[in-house]
Amino acid sequence: MDYQPIWLTFRLATITSLILLALALPVAYWLAFGKFKGRGVVEAVIGLPLVLPPSVIGFYLLLAFSPSYWFGAWIEEILGIRLVFSFPGLVIASILYSLPFMVYPIRAGLQSLSPSLREASYTLGKNEWETFFKVLLPNCKPAILTAFVLTFAHTVGEFGVVLMIGGNIPGVTKVASVAIYNEVEALNYSVANQYAMVLFAISFVILLLVYSINNRLLRVRQSA
Repeated sequence: MDYQPIWLTFRLATITSLILLALALPVAYWLAFGKFKGRGVVEAVIGLPLVLPPSVIGFYLLLAFSPSYWFGAWIEEILGIRLVFSFPGLVIASILYSLPFMVYPIRAGLQSLSPSLREASYTLGKNEWETFFKVLLPNCKPAILTAFVLTFAHTVGEFGVVLMIGGNIPGVTKVASVAIYNEVEALNYSVANQYAMVLFAISFVILLLVYSINNRLLRVRQSA
């Protein structure tokens, strides 16, 4: 069994989760406490990956990323990066596809906090962003951990989107889900089972560790 697709999968999941964490924190705060018109439209756009088939999202991203269309051509001309059939394209597609899995748990965690926390912080002279980073986020660690794990696991399990955008280029875009599909298609069930078992074992250990930490944080918070 070639372990390169496994490495590429977890590399993609790690990069996607870290970038999404940075992007989702202000978005989640904005959705949780912001007052603006069109909230339903914004939430519907963010939540589209929850209901749309991955092939639909992958198809439109393939068109958008193609050098034949303005966005793909602009990225290639300005940054010198071709998004179709490349690892950067997989990262951007994964960020868009996994966005709700990071944003919604963090937003729910922020909304579950007592309003008195924000009020006390403002009373002590903290501004909005100081309150967010120094008061709200430290009290929202379980939600952030949950969001990170869900995003990571969702990215590991991607198939339709990564296949549409990245294809099947060994060492570049051939992630584990695509490798499993290839082996099953070739009737190499034993190799497919090896890939699946490695993904299963690593994913289970990661989930077990993170949720154990999460539960410990909840117990500390409840006893405080």
